[in-house]
Amino acid sequence: MHRMTDPPRNVTGGVDTHADVHVAAVVCSTSHRLLGTASFATTPAGYVKLLAWLISFGVLDAVGIEGTGTYGAGLARFLTAEGVALIEVDRPDRAARRLHGKSDPVDAEAAARAVLSGRATGTPKTRTGLVEAIRTHQVVYRSAIKDRTAAANQFHALTLTAPDAIRTDLQPLTANQRFERARRWRDRDDDDVVTRATRHALRELAGRIQLLTEQANRMEAELEVLTERAAPALRDVLGVGVHTAAQLLVTAGDNPQRIHSEAAFAHLCGVAPVPASSGKTNRHRINHGGDRSGNNALWRIAFVRLSSDPRTKTYVARRTAEGLSNRDIMRCLKRYIVREIYRAITRPLPLAPRGAELRQLRTAAGLPLHAVAGPFGITIQRLSRVERGITRDPDLQTRIHTWFTEPTINAIAA
Repeated sequence: MHRMTDPPRNVTGGVDTHADVHVAAVVCSTSHRLLGTASFATTPAGYVKLLAWLISFGVLDAVGIEGTGTYGAGLARFLTAEGVALIEVDRPDRAARRLHGKSDPVDAEAAARAVLSGRATGTPKTRTGLVEAIRTHQVVYRSAIKDRTAAANQFHALTLTAPDAIRTDLQPLTANQRFERARRWRDRDDDDVVTRATRHALRELAGRIQLLTEQANRMEAELEVLTERAAPALRDVLGVGVHTAAQLLVTAGDNPQRIHSEAAFAHLCGVAPVPASSGKTNRHRINHGGDRSGNNALWRIAFVRLSSDPRTKTYVARRTAEGLSNRDIMRCLKRYIVREIYRAITRPLPLAPRGAELRQLRTAAGLPLHAVAGPFGITIQRLSRVERGITRDPDLQTRIHTWFTEPTINAIAA
C-alpha cells in the first residue's frame, strides 16, 4: 500500500462474484501492477468493506464485475448507488484460462485488466426500476406456462391409457372441458383400483393446471400494467404485445441510455448483419450472438407483421423477387424493426390516444358504436375491443381521435 505522503494514484478494481464470497483485486491504472486481492462476504456489510478496501489503494477509476446479472447483482446495485463507475466483464475465454490458470483471485485480476485494456466496455443494467419488476414477473409467468404445458401433456398421456370408462367420458370434450370435468370428479365405490387411481391422478393434474392458469393470468395482468407504465410508446409499435414488450424492455434494462446507438441495440439483440464474405462472394449472414430472448421477441413481431401489415408484405414480395432467401429477408425485417424499438424505448414518439379516451369522446358526442365503426370500415366488435384496451391499433386510434376532434363531428352528432 502506498505511503500517505505519496500523491494519490488511480486504481482499477475487479471482482469475481460468487454466492457467498466476492473476490476483489486492485490494479494500478498507470503501471498495471497488481496491488492486492481480498475476499468479502456477499452481505451489505461485506459490500461496504469491499468498497472501503478498494478506495484505500487510491482514486478508484472503475470496477469491472463478472456476473452483474446473477451473483453480482447486489454488489452492482450497491456500487452504483455509491457513484462508482461499473463495467460488465465477460468470463475469460478458454485460451486465456489455459494460459493463466483458473482461480478466484486470477479471475478478479483478469476482470480489472479487462477494464484497463478496453476489452470490457459494457455498462451493466441497474436493475433498480420498473424493468426489473417486469423481469421478475416474467420469470414467474414463463415458469407457470412451462409447468402448465407439462401438466397438460401428462394429463393427455394418462387419458390415452386410462380405463375405457374414463376415456369414453372424456373423449367428446375439448381440452379445457376435460380439465374441468376431471377437476370435479369424486371417488366412486364401484371403481376398481386402476380406475380409482387414474381418476385421482387426473383430478390432481386438472387442479394443478387450473392453479397454474390462474397464476399465469395474474402475472400477465401485472405485466400489462408494468409495461404500459414503463414504455407506453413501445406498446403502440405494430406487432408488439405485452410479452414481447416485456422481453425487449428486459433486454434494454432500466438504463437504456447505456446503449449508445441503434446499431449497438441491434448487436445486443443479435440482429446486426455479420460479414460472411470470402473471395468473390460478398454477403452477410445472420448474427447468432446477442440476447437470444430479445432476438426471439423481434422474430415474433416480424411474424405478426408478415400476416397483417401490408407494408411488410410488399417489402417481402420485392425482396423475394430480388432473389433473397427467407432467412435473409427475416434478418432484414428484424433489423428494420429494431430501429423502431430502439426509438420507442429511448426517444418515444407522441402516444396514440388511449381506448378509454376514444370511448369518452364517443359517449360525449352521443354516438353509438356502429356510427363510429362504419366510417372506418371496421366491425363494432373491433371498435369495442379498441375502446376497452384489448386490441391496440395506434394508427386507427389516432385517426378516430382526429375524426372526433374535427369541427364536422358536431354536425354528424346532430
